[in-house]
Amino acid sequence: MIVEYCFATNNQHKIQEVKELVGSSISILSLQDIGCHEELKEEQPTIEGNSLQKARYVFSQYHIPCFADDSGLEVVALNGEPGVHSAYYSGSRDFNSNIALVLKKLQGRSNRKAHFKTVITLVAPAIQKQFEGILKGQILVEKRGEQGFGYDPIFLPDGYQKTLAEISLTEKNKISHRAQAVDKLIMFLKSNF
Repeated sequence: MIVEYCFATNNQHKIQEVKELVGSSISILSLQDIGCHEELKEEQPTIEGNSLQKARYVFSQYHIPCFADDSGLEVVALNGEPGVHSAYYSGSRDFNSNIALVLKKLQGRSNRKAHFKTVITLVAPAIQKQFEGILKGQILVEKRGEQGFGYDPIFLPDGYQKTLAEISLTEKNKISHRAQAVDKLIMFLKSNF
């Protein structure tokens, strides 16, 4: 019997990535596949909270086991900012502006440690579980690289000489915070269903 789960996203790249990882025993559906065409709200003060809010909403409205993710960049010297506000840190969704604001706030600071965090929440009958992925690194003083998106050009992962914007997507997907969280989710699904 094939079990169906909704991944609360319409990002087809994310959907395809998870489909490839779970194999044929689990069917992954997008929001569009289940008839959900609205923008899911993210009103919580934490990454964990936003992930939970989206998964709970889809499960309660569409009655299908669901998982949702949320991610952000947390900079130690900025007390965890931009965090849950990563996508709109500068007041807009323009990542050049967001990057510029992070670099401005870090000017003159020696502690440039940061990490990317993804939290995936699974909500199903009698199950509510979160899976976290963290990629540690540091923030450079200027952008490097053309690949990736978001804060990738200023993020140097621990143990690497290249930013996330300088490595291939294949390599990024092996080490990323999202990949780590997805791996934990898939191990749970495969061992429990």
